[in-house]
Amino acid sequence: MSERTTTSMSEVTDTWLQSQKHFSNSVEHFYNSMMAANRAMFPTFADGENSADERQPASSPELTYSKSEWTFEHADEGGDGVVSVGDRIRFSKRLTEEEIQVFADASGDTNRLHLDSDFAEQTRFGRQIVHGTLVSGVISAALARLPGLTIYLSQDLQFLGPVDIGETVTAICEVVEDLGDGRYRLTTVVEDETGETVIDGEAIVLIDEIPEDALEEVDA
Repeated sequence: MSERTTTSMSEVTDTWLQSQKHFSNSVEHFYNSMMAANRAMFPTFADGENSADERQPASSPELTYSKSEWTFEHADEGGDGVVSVGDRIRFSKRLTEEEIQVFADASGDTNRLHLDSDFAEQTRFGRQIVHGTLVSGVISAALARLPGLTIYLSQDLQFLGPVDIGETVTAICEVVEDLGDGRYRLTTVVEDETGETVIDGEAIVLIDEIPEDALEEVDA
């Protein structure tokens, strides 16, 4: 074999080895990314726990499940378990780093203000903050705890202040008008841990009756 041929074969071998190394690194990167996504989606798995273990039976037929760290209060103005003007719901939960990562993936909102601490320090806020839409999600959680099957028709929002990662927020929704045909208008407010209003707005919802099968399941 000539010296030129030997050199050519050596170059091919080096190229193949480099490509295999690049492929191996790509596979490792993909695997690590998938593991990171899984840890974000199911944060308790990293601690050897099953996230389903945190779930508790629903307290009402319109809900699938609850969690011990979520709290809510329902002031039933009429006292008859039927939605009426003056009814108020409060729902509180902590917004964690893991939930922010999952929300970014689910929504596609990967704004560095929410995900990159170094970048966020250079903004007007000086730190990472929670997605505004994720914060407003606690309003939906509160509305779901009204008696009956709540269906969103509209929601107006004003974002008045930032929420820090790890902070507990509280949605306060009050029925202010019965519009007829099962439709209601509510004021919708979200407060931070200090009681400051970070979101203000108004919603219109449609409330249907719970399917009879669901009522039977709760009775059982």
